Amino acid sequence: MSRELRGPNDKLGTVLAVAGISNAGLARRVNDLGAQRGLTLRYDKTSVARWVSKGMVPQGAAPHLIAAAIGAKLGRPVPLHEIGLADADPAPEVGLAFHRDVSSAVVSATDLYRLDLAGRRAGSGGIWQSLAGSFAVTAYATPASRWLITPADSSVERGADELADPAALRVGHSDVSKLREAAEDARRWDSKYGGGDWRSSMVPECLRVDAAPLLLGSYSDEVGRGLFGATAELTRLAGWMAFDTGQQEAAQRYYIQALRLARAAADVPLGGYVLASMSLQAVYRGFGDEGVDLAQAAVERNRGLATARTMSFFRLVEARAHARAGDSAAAGAALKAAEGWLERSREGDADPSWLGFYSYDRFAADAAECYHDLKAPRQVRRFTEQALSKPTEEFVRSHGLRLVVSAVAELESGNLDAACAAGTRAVEVAGRISSARTTEYVRDLLHRLEPYGDEPRVVELRERARPLLVAPA
Repeated sequence: MSRELRGPNDKLGTVLAVAGISNAGLARRVNDLGAQRGLTLRYDKTSVARWVSKGMVPQGAAPHLIAAAIGAKLGRPVPLHEIGLADADPAPEVGLAFHRDVSSAVVSATDLYRLDLAGRRAGSGGIWQSLAGSFAVTAYATPASRWLITPADSSVERGADELADPAALRVGHSDVSKLREAAEDARRWDSKYGGGDWRSSMVPECLRVDAAPLLLGSYSDEVGRGLFGATAELTRLAGWMAFDTGQQEAAQRYYIQALRLARAAADVPLGGYVLASMSLQAVYRGFGDEGVDLAQAAVERNRGLATARTMSFFRLVEARAHARAGDSAAAGAALKAAEGWLERSREGDADPSWLGFYSYDRFAADAAECYHDLKAPRQVRRFTEQALSKPTEEFVRSHGLRLVVSAVAELESGNLDAACAAGTRAVEVAGRISSARTTEYVRDLLHRLEPYGDEPRVVELRERARPLLVAPA
């Protein structure tokens, strides 16, 4: 459905001309973006002509998909008002702001938690459908720079006189402990079952039902720091799970709010961890240079503050970004630094609880991914063998991803049998978890195997993977 404006939409026509997108090209891009989010759209060049010449405004998610499609071509975010569609149903900007003052930050975070629940209950994608395609790596620029300038708020105390609701909670240490326990449980479920598992999906509910009322309560500075830290961990986890299930626009909003909450907690290493998560998302989306900036922000602010193991992880994430950007020398230097920091770590160091996943196995797995991006299959095989040397039931998704990387390396080395064997094991693991990211890795492997499509081993692998690839996201 659509509704008509008065006269042509010259703004849209002008921006399309600047971007060099034809009517048919825009229709195709919008349909493709919609398909990625489970929407069946059938726009064509005539539809676009009506938008431009008659001022027709498409309804639902379409205006935001149009902005996203044009933005992807221009390499920057495109607001609706720039293309004359500001009168469309507005996509909420909630979650994108990194406020300077704590009280506004609390409002921004709690608004985001409520928005997510509305989306989940509405069905068919809910509110995230209207945000479809709105991920823009440039949205991380302001949060990262503000965190670098001021990584900790001076005070977060919230007195009873500041409360809008006099009956709001008085928050204590036990409330904070419960949130930290929830975060620890969620980390385990996510690693074992994937971000799309129903147990993982309880994190947004926990944020809405448990964390939000506490943030809006009253607390001392000491308790408040702990509260913001625990909520930041949960919010980062919600972002990571959204990232794992392909909801990139939701992940971005969670990450921005997690970074702001980490600043309120005065927890610089945790803020670095959020920046590292942002970097990995940027790398996954193909923005290597921006990923480098985010990872280096985490590294620089944590010098002299974070433990050796934490610094190792940050340098490892930096290496991933350099590799995606195609800088082999910088990637090698960052990997060497990451390994050096890891060797200096000791049992008994005051490592944060959220770093429990990081070991030499994880270092080797990410090193393999670096060399995969740098097209060095021999190095990929070497590090993948180390990463797979100790399979564990605790980090099932990670094990599946490593198997796919191993399969690609074997294929690039000319070992079709080994590639199919690793691919078969990867498909078996992927079938036990709910992770769009893992499925996408498998899909990429099958694409690489297409030249060998008539080989019985490849045919068998493709058949094994079919249920995984046709399952609903």
